Amino acid sequence: MAFLNTRTAFRIGILAATSLLISCAQTAKNELPLLQRVDTKQVVVVVSDNWDATTATLQKFEWRDDSWHEVDHAFPVNLGRTGLAWGLGLHSAQSGYYKQEGDGKATAGVYDLTQSFGYLPNIDSAMDYRPMSASNYCIDVNGSPLYNQIVDEELVGKEAVKDSTEPMRRDIHNDNQTIYKKGIVVDHNVANISGQGSCIFMHLWFGEGVPTAGCTAMAEPNMDALLAWLKPALNPRYVALPKAEYAKKQQAWGLPKLP
Repeated sequence: MAFLNTRTAFRIGILAATSLLISCAQTAKNELPLLQRVDTKQVVVVVSDNWDATTATLQKFEWRDDSWHEVDHAFPVNLGRTGLAWGLGLHSAQSGYYKQEGDGKATAGVYDLTQSFGYLPNIDSAMDYRPMSASNYCIDVNGSPLYNQIVDEELVGKEAVKDSTEPMRRDIHNDNQTIYKKGIVVDHNVANISGQGSCIFMHLWFGEGVPTAGCTAMAEPNMDALLAWLKPALNPRYVALPKAEYAKKQQAWGLPKLP
């Protein structure tokens, strides 16, 4: 597309990046392990004790010499206030409860990581980065034609964002909250199906052990290291599962062996 100016490019880019990521979720795949189907060489692995746990550990792995290698030690993260549920990602349809809007569940499964966002003009990351402004919202309103999309109020109008509870500059709208200062979009429900869960991110936490509304939250130094490590050319993906489910899926999905 032609870029008219920086602000116009930003507005258009936010809409395009979120609305054009049409997923192959829930469609037939070949028989290769899931993480090998698009040559994934980086994976972020989040493992909880069980489906109801509100905390987990996160560990990074790289594919080298025909096997997965730990990048560093696991660190704690917070999950949704009611634990995990299957989401709409790259995995095939699963039996069990699927995330719904407002249920407080973080999303289990396998997802692409393609975009980052934050309050700063730029960050130390190769990821596609979108600086947020006071007029940016992620739409979590069931039935909205903009559901699960990050939009600019100045472009879509006040009426389109008036019921959203997800201003992307929470420091401006929510008493100086810093949780969205740096974040990564988890590509969940990228077909934007209303009611199936919206605005799923990795972002900064309020503190260790404090659950989220449905995201994965961590300390800022860990987020900085994660953003610096992720490389789009290596097709990074996010995997979140309870321990027992991870063990069941490990071989079929080509997941790293946990330490």
